[in-house]
Amino acid sequence: MKHTLKQLELISNTIREDIISMLLAAGSGHSAGPLGLADIFTAFYFEILNHDPKNPNWDQRDILLLSNGHCIPVRYAAMANAGYFEKNELKTLRKLGSRLQGHPERLRLDGLENTSGPLGSGLSQAAGMALVLKRENNNKRRVYVVCGDGELDEGNVWEAAMFVAKNRLNNLTLIIDRNNIQIDGFTEDVMPLEDLKAKWQSFGYHVLEINGNDIEAVIDACAMAKTIEEKPTAIIAHTIPGKGVDFMESDFNWHGKPPNKEEAAKALHELRTLGGRIRSEHQ
Repeated sequence: MKHTLKQLELISNTIREDIISMLLAAGSGHSAGPLGLADIFTAFYFEILNHDPKNPNWDQRDILLLSNGHCIPVRYAAMANAGYFEKNELKTLRKLGSRLQGHPERLRLDGLENTSGPLGSGLSQAAGMALVLKRENNNKRRVYVVCGDGELDEGNVWEAAMFVAKNRLNNLTLIIDRNNIQIDGFTEDVMPLEDLKAKWQSFGYHVLEINGNDIEAVIDACAMAKTIEEKPTAIIAHTIPGKGVDFMESDFNWHGKPPNKEEAAKALHELRTLGGRIRSEHQ
């Protein structure tokens, strides 16, 4: 590891603080998903990816796509903490003319690999990129794509899933954020997904199930994916939506709303004190 596990956990907590501050400044946006994904994006930007924040268009970089684009605050926060841009720009989230739009726009910010808003497109985009790398015999670069579990209600995800498996794109790793919520409620009430592991196995994927809020587990799963030679890998990452903020955790009502001033203050206090385990001088 380039960082110790403790260092990575502290970075993840800082990213969660940044998410709350960004959403408060914006006055709109999504809270639960980004908070739940903080550990996964910490693992990517500070351990897994072969990338260069000072040269974001480096032609040998790994590719990371975010399919569920409404969770983009976590990616912006991770990128800023990794050195892609100054952290004070995070407060421009969703502002007119900002590079940090409410859904990622590839041409606005170097380091974004795809534009995503319509759900279900990310795996198709990743498939095309992975196929090109295969045809170029580029075995050094990998393609990673993060999607939401509610997003799996979209039919084009499964079309892409067949294409990826048919072409044996073992240079592609799919991470499914299995947080069990979507905008209308719990996934198993809206459109049941289980047995999710069996579904992806039946499509021809090597499937791993992990605790997506365990940074070390995320790193280990992505390392294992590199060893799979004949098929793509799908990592079902079980996460807690709203992770780190007790009144948001596992509450689907926080899927698509930001905290107000009082809620943000409460959330930041909880994060800054690590749930009351340490003293914070912040108010």
